[in-house]
Amino acid sequence: MRTFKLTLEYDGSRYSGWQAQINAPRTVQGELQQVADEIFGVAVDVQGAGRTDAGVHALGQVAHLKARTVRGELAPARILRELNDRLPSSIAVLECVEAPAKFHARHDAVSRAYFYQISTRKAALSKRFVWWIKEPLDVESMQKAAALIGGRHNFVCFRAADPSRSGESTTVEVASAEVGRDEDMVVFRIEASHFVWKMVRRLTGTLVKVGLGEVSVEQFGGLLSGRKNPNLDVAAWTAPAAGLFLETVRY
Repeated sequence: MRTFKLTLEYDGSRYSGWQAQINAPRTVQGELQQVADEIFGVAVDVQGAGRTDAGVHALGQVAHLKARTVRGELAPARILRELNDRLPSSIAVLECVEAPAKFHARHDAVSRAYFYQISTRKAALSKRFVWWIKEPLDVESMQKAAALIGGRHNFVCFRAADPSRSGESTTVEVASAEVGRDEDMVVFRIEASHFVWKMVRRLTGTLVKVGLGEVSVEQFGGLLSGRKNPNLDVAAWTAPAAGLFLETVRY
């Protein structure tokens, strides 16, 4: 058994997410699996560090590729070249290195970092990668709310039900969370050991509500305590997938 660690970037606009699914016509994992099987001539095991949703992008997704039979000439440099030659233009493998046989992209990850891009103006060239908010945003209030996210919280108010993850704990340890602004772009960054389903997009949507003055910083903090507020419809505020990026995975 030989194991390779891949680092990828992809434009998730045309994919039904990372994870291969029976009813999903096109996924990033599926594309990578098909091409890897062709290159190695046998079925290989391909697993990613994060199951990004439909339409979500990545700058530093990590995947492992495990093959029981590997021709001697298939060195990491050649695997990298052949993967990029055969994969669609929306998926690029940035690095391929040989890893210990037991390396697992998801189980061995210590943390994952995401960022979300909010544009405060109409963007013609980057519209697939941002969420355009037309109304003025109080970024300072958003920053105050984001500063409350760090630490250990029950994110049940920001979780979407996921049948494939039944019994999963909604308690997450967040290493860092912040909102920054660079001219016309407001960026929410967050890093944690793991994330419950749609957590980042729902946090983003609620932060935008704070920026619009429709949710107070105090109300936002209450949601982080795990107490659902019937007057706050967090699910309806889920931010679009377009602005979300998996930035990096740490080991």
